[in-house]
Amino acid sequence: MTDTLTLAKTPLHGLHTKLGAKMVEFAGYDMPIQFEGVKAEHLWTREHCGLFDVSHMGPCFLTLAGGPRNDPQAHIEIAKLIETLVPGDIQGLKPGQARLTVLLNENGGILDDLIITRPYSADRQGLLYIVVNGAMKEQDWALMRAKLSPHAELERLDNKILVAVQGPEAEAVLKPYFPEVSTLDFMEMRRMFRDDSECLVSRCGYTGEDGFELLLDEVEGVSFVAELLSDERVKPIGLGARDSLRLEAGLCLYGHDLDSCKTPVEANLTWLIQKNRRERADFPGAERILSQIENGPVIKRVGIQPLDRAPAREGTEIFAGDRKIGEITSGGFGPTVEAPVAMGYVEREFSKTGTELTLMVRGKPRAAKVAKLPFVPHNYKR
Repeated sequence: MTDTLTLAKTPLHGLHTKLGAKMVEFAGYDMPIQFEGVKAEHLWTREHCGLFDVSHMGPCFLTLAGGPRNDPQAHIEIAKLIETLVPGDIQGLKPGQARLTVLLNENGGILDDLIITRPYSADRQGLLYIVVNGAMKEQDWALMRAKLSPHAELERLDNKILVAVQGPEAEAVLKPYFPEVSTLDFMEMRRMFRDDSECLVSRCGYTGEDGFELLLDEVEGVSFVAELLSDERVKPIGLGARDSLRLEAGLCLYGHDLDSCKTPVEANLTWLIQKNRRERADFPGAERILSQIENGPVIKRVGIQPLDRAPAREGTEIFAGDRKIGEITSGGFGPTVEAPVAMGYVEREFSKTGTELTLMVRGKPRAAKVAKLPFVPHNYKR
């Protein structure tokens, strides 16, 4: 058991304990897993507005050596650098646009998933705002520095506050503070100001609901988060509901649904690789990945619907008849759908929606079927 004295703490740690959160170790941090209870927090986010502390994540700036410029060509230069590590079209990002992509190893395996954003401001071209996963940030940043130095410099921002404000009332909650939020579409970011404090506001999140992520000053941000939580529409939400929300939304969790052996094609994330990157074939592991796109992968990530009330957890074996064909990578109970939900990898021939399966849950066979993802429709603003 990890000694809590050795765990890192986010700037909001004191607020969590004051609110009575149940704390657990996560990605080396002492983090809230729940406040009121996972089901209640999950449903509140789907219906109103939940606030998540995600300050353990890895926000950073990657900047051309010499600093940002008022020059669109500077964006092309920094994008070409990061494209040596990811298969997404970063050069093609419009000002203010964000894109989900993945870091790849030389065999096309996924080292992490991350969001890369091009600044909107003309004078900040040649800079990218990047957010990586908390558990992987040291590895990711070391890779970027090793591969992109001295042409680019990385500034870590994980001493700041990063919060996700998610749910159908998120825009209404934030609009009095940042009127511009209503102009943002899904996967867009702007630099906004509250008094004299700069905030980066992105319309994105990992719940399937409309919402925003805010990068805030580590000192002034604490009082701002407390002010947001004083709004009757907003409740603090822990990691437990964050996990059940993203699972219902069919969204992957690195280290579970994604790992360094799985390719984007196997993970059913081929859409992350834009057409021009496929044509150029200049990303790590391109030969293997393009072969899978053309010929199909051996295994594929799918949604799985258990047909009784017993949840199938990570590690549950998946069978077709007497033949083991895969394994659950994420599973639990979906409060919105009021039923167990899961994701996992199966052999491609068994990946068609509706295919009957058997799950070995705690030594007992349970009926299941391949289900279409997501389990709950996405409510992003587009």
